[in-house]
Amino acid sequence: MTTVEVRPATMRDAAKIAELYAATAKEAFKTMQTGSKVLPVPEEKSTTYWREAIEFAEPQVQVAVDGSKIVGFVGYDRSRDKGTPNTLGEIWDIYVDAAYWGQGVGLALWDAAREGLQEEGCTHVSIWVPIANDRAMRFHELAGFKREMSSAKTVPMGPVKVEEIRLKQAL
Repeated sequence: MTTVEVRPATMRDAAKIAELYAATAKEAFKTMQTGSKVLPVPEEKSTTYWREAIEFAEPQVQVAVDGSKIVGFVGYDRSRDKGTPNTLGEIWDIYVDAAYWGQGVGLALWDAAREGLQEEGCTHVSIWVPIANDRAMRFHELAGFKREMSSAKTVPMGPVKVEEIRLKQAL
């Protein structure tokens, strides 16, 4: 298990977060069966997106650092889903460098997000996960999230459509 420090992201981290997001999403989506030869790697989250997220804390962003290297990040805030109570938080993004998978980095990021959401007064948390992303599903279910079967939806991701489901748990 790797020991990492989790800290709030700074503006200087934005470019590395964008780079890590693109690389890690590509790696994660390799295992998904999309019926397309084109990988559904979202590219809309550029350095500019992450700078604005960090500056305005929407979402709040924390990074996992191994020495001076950013090896993961988590973005969290109130739920973006319409009609949800103000006490429902959401993990907007959680990504870990593939070289660090299975080493406790994701858990450290989840712990930091959970604490941050509790400080904000959230009593529950949700996350949207592609159904075909077995690794992400397994991680979140082991962390205590439960699938909301009625929430399944199809979302465009690049040139393909991906089935997502919301997972939720009490904090």
